[in-house]
Amino acid sequence: MINPLIYFLLFLKASLFSTGGFSNLPSLHQDLIANGWAVEADFGQSIAIGQISPGPNGLWVISMGYLTYGFLGALLALIAIIIPALLVLAVSAGYTRIEHRAGVQGAMRGVSLAVVGLLLTVVATILRQPGADWKGLLIAAAAFGLAFSRKVNILIILSLAGLVGYLLYR
Repeated sequence: MINPLIYFLLFLKASLFSTGGFSNLPSLHQDLIANGWAVEADFGQSIAIGQISPGPNGLWVISMGYLTYGFLGALLALIAIIIPALLVLAVSAGYTRIEHRAGVQGAMRGVSLAVVGLLLTVVATILRQPGADWKGLLIAAAAFGLAFSRKVNILIILSLAGLVGYLLYR
């Protein structure tokens, strides 16, 4: 028996922690299969319906709701995929009103510094991995230099890094 609240929360969780399209598929797949509320065929059918339907790719979620829990499931899935967008709009509207206050600007600087700290932690973790060698460090330093100059498109930097990595490591 499906608990409507848990069902809704699973869809909401998948929507909150995804970037749209099919990025919520792994979360929903794991949760719905684990609870016995869906089978593999339901995913194939809902994705096919989402692909032939006009509109965004995320509409497959509504089909999944319908296939697993009928009209109530489709309604709960629809509400769950709309809530994150409404939250973003509400936060954006509120932030627009307070963004010029000194405390908010200070908080944003603090968040920016925290992000830089997290990035440096990730870089340090990657550098300590066994596969890091001087060739990889050279590619990373060159890519960083090109990105820091802001004169080279990121896609060109990634392409060059991939090409150099292929040539150095083959």
